[in-house]
Amino acid sequence: MKADPARQSKLLDLQTIDTRLSQIEHARKTLPQHAEIADLEGKAQVLDDQLVRSRTELGDVQRELSKADSDVQQVRDRVTRDQQRLDSGVGTAKDLTAIQHELESLGRRQSALEDVELEVMERAEAIQNDVRELERGRGELTERLSALESARDDRLAELDGDAANIVAPRTRTVELVGDDLVALYDKIRATSGTGAAPLRQRRCGGCQLELNPVELARIKAAPEDEVIRCEECRRILVRLPESGL
Repeated sequence: MKADPARQSKLLDLQTIDTRLSQIEHARKTLPQHAEIADLEGKAQVLDDQLVRSRTELGDVQRELSKADSDVQQVRDRVTRDQQRLDSGVGTAKDLTAIQHELESLGRRQSALEDVELEVMERAEAIQNDVRELERGRGELTERLSALESARDDRLAELDGDAANIVAPRTRTVELVGDDLVALYDKIRATSGTGAAPLRQRRCGGCQLELNPVELARIKAAPEDEVIRCEECRRILVRLPESGL
């Protein structure tokens, strides 16, 4: 491939720009907030699962408590009615005696149901406390996530701004280099990370190896517009006054 020296030298400018763009992209992907956010999102999912289970359990216990309250109230209502009948003295002695026995039985029944009601109330209160604690923890986690996401977005915006400032110069540099040479450069860069390197003091700026005398002689004899590539790393070698040829 032929390309005048001016076009070839612009490859180094293009390489500098692309290196910076790669650094920006690497910085985008490796922001510390990414890992912290992922960790907190995992913890948030665990908390959300626990909240679902606790709220479901609380709903079950509250229905159980509602039934226990209803059972106790029914017995209390029956006790009230029986006591009123007993206090009125209306009825035969046999009837009043039966009412008295029923009141004693209802008293025992009420006591047992109230014990059940109290036990369910204690369970409901304990689960309610668990739910409140989980909700508090989830709220704190949400605040931390929000702060991290804000910091991440601010940093990403800064990096995007840096990249945007480089895109226009890169476009102009590509135009100066030319499509044919840029195509070769991009092909090499896709596999090697960098597509061009300066030849300084007989050393390739890409692989950092010193060229042997035979290779140096070949490059020295090559026309200025010939595109030279390193025999070791295959990058485009850009000849400079300090190449040592």
